[in-house]
Amino acid sequence: MHPVRVSIPSFRSENNSIEKGYTVFKIDVLMNGRQHSVEKRYSEFHALHKMLKKSIKPPEIPSKHVRNWVPKVLEQRRHGLELYLQTIIMENGVLPKIFLDFLNIRHFPSVPKTESCGSFDTESEESSKLSHQPVLLFLRDPFLLPSAHDSFANVVIEGVVHGVFYPDLQPR
Repeated sequence: MHPVRVSIPSFRSENNSIEKGYTVFKIDVLMNGRQHSVEKRYSEFHALHKMLKKSIKPPEIPSKHVRNWVPKVLEQRRHGLELYLQTIIMENGVLPKIFLDFLNIRHFPSVPKTESCGSFDTESEESSKLSHQPVLLFLRDPFLLPSAHDSFANVVIEGVVHGVFYPDLQPR
């Protein structure tokens, strides 16, 4: 499951004298236990869709043209846009930067697992590579975990180490 969850719980209509009325969708974003909201117009969703097509194959977006602005039609559009965002999250292991920007999620450059991030203030892939070799991982650290013949194993330390390094491993 992806660490990002989104929902569009509501929308509201905006009217002003400069331009014709439009609808604003409230997007609730939950990531790592923190929630925030962003508001977007359909035109922003459409611009996102066009940008995403350059890097991934996004799902279909609800139709741009709506014949009437009755609440039932707007509710269908709200639901369609919510499904659109959720599908992007479910179908992509690594979310595109443009998508994270759209949801106002801070992000760091992604690099292959054998490398580490150097400087976060640059987009250059060369500058984000460190010159060291990958680190070896030992299955058991004799200084952290008690030996196997110890009858009173430190359950807390072992649980934390397994949770951090082996989150998919079932407990003994």
